[in-house]
Amino acid sequence: MSRRYLTADDVRRATGREIVLDEATLATPQALDVARSLGIEIRSGLGTYREPACDRGPDAQRAQAVIPHMPEPEAEGSRAGMVVTAVGKNRKGVLAEITAMLAQVGGSVQSVSQRVADGYFHLVLVVELEAGAPFAEAKRCLECMGGEDDYVVRVMHERVFRFMHRI
Repeated sequence: MSRRYLTADDVRRATGREIVLDEATLATPQALDVARSLGIEIRSGLGTYREPACDRGPDAQRAQAVIPHMPEPEAEGSRAGMVVTAVGKNRKGVLAEITAMLAQVGGSVQSVSQRVADGYFHLVLVVELEAGAPFAEAKRCLECMGGEDDYVVRVMHERVFRFMHRI
């Protein structure tokens, strides 16, 4: 199923006090912020809108079934890589929070890209986990950061990222 996105501009163009999204549509953090400021309620067919649970990544059962031909790491105990993205309201200390959690889970930042636009930051980190550090645990810890009104972190195994972007 392909995803659609409700943007801040979509909310600004809304004519009513309520926007109802179908299950294939995601509301961006910026859209939620604008809706809150304008007093517009964003709902799904089941009630108040909630971001759907993540169902992707090499640790998800669905991905294991759909991508069985993805190459395995070269050797037992080899280091896992991951791509970490974060988007949210810009404030002091966000990068420090995320990198502190990376240190806790055994991650070493190899590359950083960060931009700020309209008061929101966009961060992409390429991270290498130390040998033996469990990817699933690192993903769980990182994706629990931020909260609904602050920022959102997503983690993708570098094998999945590499597989998605090969030609």
